[in-house]
Amino acid sequence: MAQAYMTETGGGGTGQGREQSRLRRLLARLFGGWRGDRRIWRRGIVVAVLAVLVALLMVLHAQVPNAVGNLGSLTETFLPWLGVAIPLLLVLALVRRSATALVVLLLPTVVWLNLFGGLVTSKSGSGGDFTVVTHNVNADNADPSGTARDVAASGADVVALEELTETEVPVYEKALEATYKYHEVVGTVGLWSKYRMSDTKAVDIKLGWERAMRSTVATPDGPVAVYVAHLPSVRVKLEAGFTARQRDKSANALGEAIADEPIERVALLGDLNGTMNDRALNAVTAQMRSTQGAAGSGFGFSWPASFPMARIDQIMVRGMEPTASWTLPQTGSDHLPVAARVTIDTSRS
Repeated sequence: MAQAYMTETGGGGTGQGREQSRLRRLLARLFGGWRGDRRIWRRGIVVAVLAVLVALLMVLHAQVPNAVGNLGSLTETFLPWLGVAIPLLLVLALVRRSATALVVLLLPTVVWLNLFGGLVTSKSGSGGDFTVVTHNVNADNADPSGTARDVAASGADVVALEELTETEVPVYEKALEATYKYHEVVGTVGLWSKYRMSDTKAVDIKLGWERAMRSTVATPDGPVAVYVAHLPSVRVKLEAGFTARQRDKSANALGEAIADEPIERVALLGDLNGTMNDRALNAVTAQMRSTQGAAGSGFGFSWPASFPMARIDQIMVRGMEPTASWTLPQTGSDHLPVAARVTIDTSRS
């Protein structure tokens, strides 16, 4: 007969027995006195109501209006963080000794897991023949040369950089020239490639200055249309709320440009100043696939670099299959670089 392995302790008991004793004491502290207490179903109604509201906000986030302070987009930008409310409400339910609140808490838990549970575990796989990186290098970066070297060390076939300044472009060009034979800079965005580039041009995103571009990259498996974009920043102001009107206008223009792209295999790299959940980016996200969502490791938050809370730096593809997506170590920027590896579908042209 098989017996459980138990370690003797200096106190004359067993390690297994002491662990069980600790667990019983913990459970007794949490649930002691619950039995026979008829009020456990009447207490904690406020906590239960809050749990229902959190669940409804996650389920109906698309119904939160943008008319006042763009609250809808603000909610969707930080939507995964609503899950933080669940353990907080759990503690309150235990403190209140409320069976009702504990049962109702299952609702937001199930909703959050349904929305984001798939992002908790890694979906990264092996394979892939085309690796890309995008990085908002920050105009105030104190070490552009080091940032360029860090990005080049990723081994990416193509690197997109955003928020380039006129004075620092030569620094990036010099630091990257040994790894990337081809490159183009349009306004404040640039693309570096190991493969020949052609048909490079600015993309009009209705700003009045150039912050988006496209280029055809001649990979060994055929041409890929690569777009680089840095959409306008959003702001949170007390008097105006979450202001993103120009960002939304530019997103629509970018979406139109990508929709008109004649090459079937398309990659979009850049700082979109919005997450995949943000309805304001639908013109782009509705026609492309997020590499992080399809093959990422975790949430892939990229901003701010010191304590990432949202993924506003995106890699999206069309006509290619994502196999892995991840963030790179922090550089001198306030954003983390993000990378992805995809398999090019050779049946498309």
